[in-house]
Amino acid sequence: MTPAFVAPEIPWAHLLPVAIVLVAGVVGVLVEAFAPQRLRRAIQLTIALLATAGAVVAVAALWAGVRDTGGTVVLGGSMIIDGPALVLQGVLALLGLVSLLVIADRTESGEDAFAPSASAVPGSDYEELARRKGLAQTEVFPLVLFALGGMMIFPAAGDLLTLFVALEVLSLPLYLLSGMARRRRLLSQEASMKYFLLGAFASAFFLFGTALLYGFAGSVRLADIAAATSTVVGMDALLLAGVLLLMVGLLFKVGAVPFHSWTPDVYQGAPTPITGFMAACTKIAAFGAILRIVYVVVPPLEWDVMPLLWAIAVLTMVVGTVVAIVQTDIKRMLAYSSIAHAGFVLVGVVALTSSGISSVLFYLLAYGLSTIGAFAIVSLVREVNAGPGGAVVAEATHVSQWSGLGQRHPVLAASFALFLLSFAGIPLTAGFTGKFAVFSAAVEGGLTWLAVVGVVVSAAAVFFYARIIVLMFFTDPAGTAGETTTVVRSEGFTTVAIALGVIGTILLGVLPSPVLDLLADAAKLIP
Repeated sequence: MTPAFVAPEIPWAHLLPVAIVLVAGVVGVLVEAFAPQRLRRAIQLTIALLATAGAVVAVAALWAGVRDTGGTVVLGGSMIIDGPALVLQGVLALLGLVSLLVIADRTESGEDAFAPSASAVPGSDYEELARRKGLAQTEVFPLVLFALGGMMIFPAAGDLLTLFVALEVLSLPLYLLSGMARRRRLLSQEASMKYFLLGAFASAFFLFGTALLYGFAGSVRLADIAAATSTVVGMDALLLAGVLLLMVGLLFKVGAVPFHSWTPDVYQGAPTPITGFMAACTKIAAFGAILRIVYVVVPPLEWDVMPLLWAIAVLTMVVGTVVAIVQTDIKRMLAYSSIAHAGFVLVGVVALTSSGISSVLFYLLAYGLSTIGAFAIVSLVREVNAGPGGAVVAEATHVSQWSGLGQRHPVLAASFALFLLSFAGIPLTAGFTGKFAVFSAAVEGGLTWLAVVGVVVSAAAVFFYARIIVLMFFTDPAGTAGETTTVVRSEGFTTVAIALGVIGTILLGVLPSPVLDLLADAAKLIP
């Protein structure tokens, strides 16, 4: 007798934040195909902003229920909506909204950060024709939404196949977006190619690790793999190899040493608004997945895997800081800074305590706000041709071009200085609270020596942040490259994003307790 079909019960409400963003991306593709060209940008921007705002509201609506019940397993375990997953989805949606403001902004001449025709050969007649006609790459908006949707699935994935699908959904749009810069087209396309090739290798490592873990546990669900670690005998090598290969794929996404080589080149070549989006949101999503792997699967293997993660954390902090000191390009300096910050976040991850989870969540929020704000400011500082007319050209990314900026544009320079101080971990900024939280979690987890290394490296990192501040406020631009630099006027979206970053950085530094208490309530992962 054929058994009766039983329709699965899917709690759609718990999938709403992700569904809103992905459906908006699909609608954006339809708009790109059917809407008149003159209306596309306005429609796409409206859809994208409403979708990200709607996702934030959906997360807030789900919060009380998840906090009271501890979370829900949906889609047969493919996704887990618990406290950390919901917090990270809300943070990603919020930072995606702020990033979209920077991505959408245009200068007073009507130019955005993206090539008029990304598929055109750089320097070709077709590209020049597209520029003269004022074409715009409005498909940027659905690409960002698809990437954001993948990022929101990533920290909530309950099995390795869902995690891999989310990895590709977030990565593929970023490969395209990295090659769409309006200026320095060849550098941008080189960044896109490097990101794609190295990302493909990382995905292969991840998939190979998934296959090994399936061979070990007979399942791709994280809960089943964790259960198998205490019952399966004689297959330890398969388990360890699978976990290590899995971590390679995830550590690549956060730019941890020695999987960091793509970071400075891609950050430098990609359109600056996309660099800010990648630097903040991709790191948040990947660390969400790392948290789930480390706290659900790794604990039985603590003495096999954790020493390796300790070493990676130390190397990431040290290499990111030391190499950042010698950088002369502002975007590459921020790239190596982001590598160092990945090491600081890893300090909280390896603590293996409840406070480790909450400290990582706080650090990612603080870092994300400052990062998007910093890259937003970089997108406004431009070179000026020395010839007659002084036409504004590419972004002024050489550090010498920022000399005297504080004298000519004090508010903008002060905002950038605030973000740099937050990166350095100076008190009364969000960065200080974040570093204090992850170092305290490490001490609580018995890793005092690792916290000491983090404090020493943080002290060394102050040098290259302070160097930029001194250059902006205490160096005369006369006779230097600073006199060929200006700040472009724009539609104002970037200004709003910078203001949100400034407010968030100050509030999280001065009044962090409400957010820390909320995150402490959420710091419980469902196996």
